[in-house]
Amino acid sequence: MADELYKTLGVSKKASDEEIKKAYRKLARKYHPDRNPGDKEAEEKFKEVSAAHDVLSDPEKRKEYDSGGPFAGFGAGGQGPFGPGAGEAGGFGADLGDIFSSIFNRGGGPGRAQARQVRGRDLETEVPLSFDQAVNGAQISVTVPKAERCPTCHGSGAKPGTAPTTCPRCEGRGIDAQSQGFFSISQPCPQCGGSGQIIEDPCPTCGGSGLTQQTKRYKVNVPAGVRDGTRIRLAGKGEAGPRGGPPGDLYVTTRVASSPIFKRLDDGNLEVTVPISIPEALRGGTIEVPTLNGTKKIKVAPGTRHGSIQRLRGEGPPKPKGTGNGDIRYRLEIEIPSELSEEQSEAAEKLAEAFNGSDPRAELLRKAGA
Repeated sequence: MADELYKTLGVSKKASDEEIKKAYRKLARKYHPDRNPGDKEAEEKFKEVSAAHDVLSDPEKRKEYDSGGPFAGFGAGGQGPFGPGAGEAGGFGADLGDIFSSIFNRGGGPGRAQARQVRGRDLETEVPLSFDQAVNGAQISVTVPKAERCPTCHGSGAKPGTAPTTCPRCEGRGIDAQSQGFFSISQPCPQCGGSGQIIEDPCPTCGGSGLTQQTKRYKVNVPAGVRDGTRIRLAGKGEAGPRGGPPGDLYVTTRVASSPIFKRLDDGNLEVTVPISIPEALRGGTIEVPTLNGTKKIKVAPGTRHGSIQRLRGEGPPKPKGTGNGDIRYRLEIEIPSELSEEQSEAAEKLAEAFNGSDPRAELLRKAGA
C-alpha cells in the first residue's frame, strides 16, 4: 500500500519532515527494547517504526515511495524492495544503535559509539524539625549511609598499580551489535556489561565495583516557612556512579512537629483559637494574642459572635519563594463556664432581666409556623 508507512508513523501523506521526525521519535521512545525488555511485540513494532522512518525521512526514498517506485513495496514488516535482509546491502538498512543514539544522544553511528556512564542512585532521607525551625528556617545535619568511590582504587575498580583494559569484544564501545535480518540490534556488551572496560585484577577493597559503603554527613539549609513533607534536593549528594559515573542526588524530606498554639492552614496561613469572656463578647474591648514573635493586641467588636475571625496580616510564616509573609487568623470562641458561682448566677439573672426576657428563638419558630 502506498500509505502503509504513513499509517505506521500515524501521520498523513502530506506530513512535513518535522512532523514525521516528531512522530518517529515519540513512537521510537515508546517501543524501544530498553523500555520494553522481553516484549517481542514492542520489538517488532519498533522495527516497523524504524523502517518507516528510514524511508520517509529521506526525500528521495519518500518520493519514490509516493510515486509507486521501488520503495512502494516497502511495508511495515521490514520487507524492502530487494527482499529480507537486503537493507544492509542496498544501503537502506536502519542500525538501531544509530537510531538510539539520535534519539537519546548517546554517541555517533557505528564505530563511534561510546560506553555510557551509569549515574548513581538518588537517595532519600527524612529530618525532624520543630515548629519554630520550620517557620524561621534552620541549618541541620543529616547522616546518610551510601555507596561512595572506593578510597583504594579511586573508583576505577582496578587494583592499585593496574588499570582497566579495553574490552576486546566491543573494543571499548560498551555496545554489542547483532544483525537480525534487515536490522542490526544494539545492546550492552555482555562481556563488559556496557562499561567498555575489563578489570583483570580487581581492587581488593571494593572487589572491582569501584564503590564502598560509607557514611556521610551533610549540612542542609532549611528555608524559612517549610511545611511538613517538603523535599529539599542536594544535587550530587546521592550515591556515586559505578566506575567513575556521576553521582545521584539526595532528597531530604522535612517532618515538622505540630505547635500547641498555632494550626497550619492549607493556604499557608496560621490559625489560633482565642477564648473570650461573655462580657468581652457583649461589650467588646482590646485583648492580647500570641504571634510568632511575642504578642500583639487586637480589638474585639461589641456583639462578637462565637467563632468570629480576626486577622493580623503579615504576621504569619514566610511564603514560598520569598513572596512575603502569610497571616495569622484568630478564631474567637466565647468561653461559657460549666458551673456558676452565686455571684455569677445573680449577674446572669440581672442580665436576663435587662433583656426583658426576650426569646432569641421566637423568629425561628415563627418561620416554622409553630
